[in-house]
Amino acid sequence: MDVIFVPMLSVLLKVIGLYQFLVLVYIILGWLETLNIVNRYNQIVYTIHTFLFRLVEPVLNPIRRFIPNFGGIDVSPLILFFIIYFVQGVIAQILYKFPS
Repeated sequence: MDVIFVPMLSVLLKVIGLYQFLVLVYIILGWLETLNIVNRYNQIVYTIHTFLFRLVEPVLNPIRRFIPNFGGIDVSPLILFFIIYFVQGVIAQILYKFPS
């Protein structure tokens, strides 16, 4: 069982890390658009934003339903980061219990 289980969890840990990086890029891109540093009407920026929006927003929307509004400050990405860190920690502990 360890032959399949450990590599599968290792790949899952890498995929979660990649998703965490994409969430960070989405947040930074949103800040850059808000500060008018990048233009959303640029085709490359629009394509990147649309791609990241389709990956990140379905996860952020359920979080936004449960947290109160803080006067225009969106803390849902921060909560998503905490959830991701928790899941990564759980997977890392499981991998620690089953060394390869």
